[in-house]
This record gives sequence, structure tokens and C-alpha cells, in this order.
Amino acid sequence: MSLFLSLTPRADAWNKLKQYVKVGPREVETVSILDSVDRILAENVTAPIDLPGFARSTKDGYAVSASSTFSASEGLPALLSLKGRIRMGECTGLSLAPHECAAIATGGMIPEGADSVVMVETCEVLDDETIAATHSVAPGENVVGATEDIASGTLILSQGRRLRPSDIAALAAMGVPEVKVAVGPRVAIISTGDELVDIRESPLPGQVRDMNAYSLYSAVKAIGGRPKLWGIVQDESLAMREAIAKAHLESDMVIMSGGSSVGERDFTKEAIQSLGEPGVLVHGVAIKPGKPTILAVAGDKLVFGLPGHPMSCLVVFNLFVAPAIARWMGGAIYRRETQAILSANVASIAGREDYVSVKLRVEDGEVWADPVFSKSAVISGLILADGVMRIPVEAEGFEKGTRIRVMPF
Repeated sequence: MSLFLSLTPRADAWNKLKQYVKVGPREVETVSILDSVDRILAENVTAPIDLPGFARSTKDGYAVSASSTFSASEGLPALLSLKGRIRMGECTGLSLAPHECAAIATGGMIPEGADSVVMVETCEVLDDETIAATHSVAPGENVVGATEDIASGTLILSQGRRLRPSDIAALAAMGVPEVKVAVGPRVAIISTGDELVDIRESPLPGQVRDMNAYSLYSAVKAIGGRPKLWGIVQDESLAMREAIAKAHLESDMVIMSGGSSVGERDFTKEAIQSLGEPGVLVHGVAIKPGKPTILAVAGDKLVFGLPGHPMSCLVVFNLFVAPAIARWMGGAIYRRETQAILSANVASIAGREDYVSVKLRVEDGEVWADPVFSKSAVISGLILADGVMRIPVEAEGFEKGTRIRVMPF
């Protein structure tokens, strides 16, 4: 088995891989907007109507022509004749002349002749027919115009957007009941290693339960992929080749967990290479954890060899597999980062990117990040950590008190 000839920088490794991932979506389906949250939009959506479609009030008060209130003050209020009341949800037939007003509720339709709303807090009711406005308003004040929110034909949601509840609210407001969304890739998950047993079994001394399969299944599903567990394959060349060949044939992507490092019984690279051209693009990435990562392409399908240690496995998934799945679907991964203050010194080695697990806490109004100094094989580190901080290639670590960015899990 050949040793690592070199370690590829993370950005270069991703660039080598992504050129083989045509931006999707590959498959599309139409779903109700009730089922569309977190799905990737497969088409541009333009507004079919104007929103709100009529001029409406944003305050409780009195609809009026702004010019009727100019120079109004508490000492010299503008006197307005009350011509009626406009309730929310009613189509008003009122038409106001100068110095006339109509009582209006928030959301009510602005009548003809009015262009603004005087808030109820700045008015005094003198009698059943007269209102005194003690403050002036400008044209358009406290009013949303008929097309001010969204005009018909406006592009409101672009293809590739991951739909949020607020997006779905906008679709509902415009009467769009269904949307076309991307269908995720079929992702085969294969676990390798003589030490692995099914999670329902009691491990013997020297054995461990196959936890990576379940974390990877969940991670794939969370971003829209269609995962399938292909079970555990022993560290034997022929068995591994047969398993990966079948998974490759029936899937759009393949993830092999474990066996990606260098050793006489690690047959993962050999099995992946046997699938066809162009084969292994990267074997070894300049990151910690996750150095023994394999990125490959066979035909038009991506194949990943991920480290067996659980933390390494998830770090590499987030760096390479997740963005590849999103790109396959026509979307992208946007990770929200949290700023925090580092609570301890963290060392690193220049020339590689380090991803260090941290636990977040709030103290005196500041967010602090406590490094979780656990080995990548230690399960407790997965439970304790809230996310990871990245130490860039050129740095030799961060000192206590440094403001850092944390990528939450």
C-alpha cells in the first residue's frame, strides 16, 4: 500500500472534486408548500400578483390627505371631518375630500382621496364628526402602497434557495400552493472494519458498535439526500470491492466510513479505484482531524472514503460531502457562524487547517468558547461540543481571549 505522497490543502481538494459535480438539480418533484420547508427550490418563483394589491394602513388611526395636516401642532391642530370608518377586510367605497378623514384599523384599505394615516395617538376626538390632528404626516406615511411590498412579475425566490418558513409565508400570501423542489441524491453508506458490529449487538472485547453509519445517515438526510445503509463490510479486498460495486451501481453517491488511512489491511482506496475512471482524486487532506480522506469520482458518481473516528468522520462530511450533495441538488451550504471569545490557548501546526471542537457558554453577556480537548475517536467529545472552530493553514494556533468564529453542529 502506497503512503501519502502529499497532503492536499482543503480548498484545493474541494476544487478538484467540485469540477466533477455538475450544478443540479438532477431530479425535481412538485410538493405542497406545507412540505417544502428546508427543500431546495428547483425553479425561480416570480410574483403572480401585486402585494398587498391595495393601499393599506400600517397603523390604527385616521386615513387622510397629508396636505390636510401640514403645519398641524398641539397648539394649532388640523381639524378634520370624520366621514366614516374602514374595517380590516372590507372594500371601502369612501372617497375623501380635503380636510376629511376616515377612521381606519391596521391593515384597512386606504380610501380614494387619502394618501396617509394619522396615528390615533396623535389625534383627539372633539365630537362625533370632528377629529383634531396634533401632528402632521407626510404623503405615504403609515401606508403600504398597492405594489410597494411586491410587484407582479418580481423575482422573489431564486432557484437553489433552501426554503425557510418565512419563504413559505410569502408563497402562501401570493396564493402559490405548490413549488418544484430538488430531489436529493441516493447516498449509499458503507461501514468497513473487522472491529464493527451492528448497534443491536453486544460488542465483544476489541469490538465497537457501528455509530458512524447512523451519524452519516442523519447528516445526509438533514440536508436533503436519500441515505441508505449498506451494512458492515469486513477488511477483505474482494468483499469490499463487491460491496462498493453494487452500492455504486444502485446509488448516486457512495460514502465508505473507515479504512481510508494507510495500512496493510486498509483496502478502501483499492476498492474505490476499481470502480473506474477518473478514480481517486485526493488521498490525504491537510486538515486535522480528517487527514486520511479519500475523494474520488467513478463515472459521473462521487465516492468518499471517510476516516473511521467519529469526530473526523463528521468534520470531513461537513467539509466535502455536504457541499457536494447541495451542489448536486442545485443549492449551497450556508453555515451560520457564531462569534465567541476563546477561553484557553489552542496550539496548531502551520501548514494544515485544524478544526477544534468547542463548547459555548454565556458569561457576563459575552459568548465564550471552551475548547474540548478530546481525541477524534472519543465519543464524549461529540456530546460535549456545540461546534468547531477553524484554525487556518498559516496560523500556529490562537491565544486565550482571541475572538473566533464557531461553526455550530
